[in-house]
Amino acid sequence: MALFVVYCKDKPGALETRMATRPTHLDYLNGAGLVKAAGPLLDDAGSPIGSMLIVEAEDRAAAQTFVDNDPYTLAGLFESVEIQGWRVGVGSIG
Repeated sequence: MALFVVYCKDKPGALETRMATRPTHLDYLNGAGLVKAAGPLLDDAGSPIGSMLIVEAEDRAAAQTFVDNDPYTLAGLFESVEIQGWRVGVGSIG
């Protein structure tokens, strides 16, 4: 298993889509068993403008499949998504 950082930026003006899809998105993340940490990216006012996840998956293709099936992705929330391999340098991921 490998760790990946998933960095997603929302489309401008998509807050309504984010909020409407949030319960299904959270159920998906909590049920997948792959997410080590996750949370929204925030603007200076504290409003969500994207998401960042640390995912443990078999490989990059598995991480991509996980992201492709996220309700936020399926709802068209994201303007961009980056998946990058990652490893813990300081601290720990439980």
